[in-house]
Amino acid sequence: MKKVLFFVFLYAIALSIPAQAQKFGYIDSEYIFSKMPEYQKALSEIDKFADKWSKDIQDKYIDIEKLQKAYQAEEILLTEDMKRDRQRIISDKEREAREYNNKVFGYQGLLYEKKKELMKAPMELINRAVEKICLQKKLDFMFDKASDFVMLYTNPRHDYSDYVMEELGLDTKPIATPTNPTNKTTIVKPK
Repeated sequence: MKKVLFFVFLYAIALSIPAQAQKFGYIDSEYIFSKMPEYQKALSEIDKFADKWSKDIQDKYIDIEKLQKAYQAEEILLTEDMKRDRQRIISDKEREAREYNNKVFGYQGLLYEKKKELMKAPMELINRAVEKICLQKKLDFMFDKASDFVMLYTNPRHDYSDYVMEELGLDTKPIATPTNPTNKTTIVKPK
């Protein structure tokens, strides 16, 4: 539905300015982010927080498991009131662990907020660079190839990723991979 509305919006814009040609471009934000040290640092920080919180949750479940084993070992020696108290304590601990897990990893939880906070700086850098490139190249629209918006075909001459990377002071050369150690583009011809 969103895509249909988006295309209707683009169509309406195209009809409202028929005499003026509109210039479009796109970038690949995933490619740009992969070259940004700020982004890599933010990812590292996010991983540290996620690991710490995961360990905290895992520790809570280990404590619950110990309480359950202790209860099972002593169950035959306990009175009914003592059994209910122990079961209530275990249930409370399980509920606390679930609530903490939801608080950290749930929808708009602590991890989400931390990720939003740490990604703000790299996103702002890209946004400023995109705005500057759009003004320089007189572009009306700039799309992101890595977004949820489906781009069935993209002509490489409309790719402004390298311009944005130059504006950010990043290296635009491809990274060497084990399958392509020379960084050269390999063209495969159909048989």
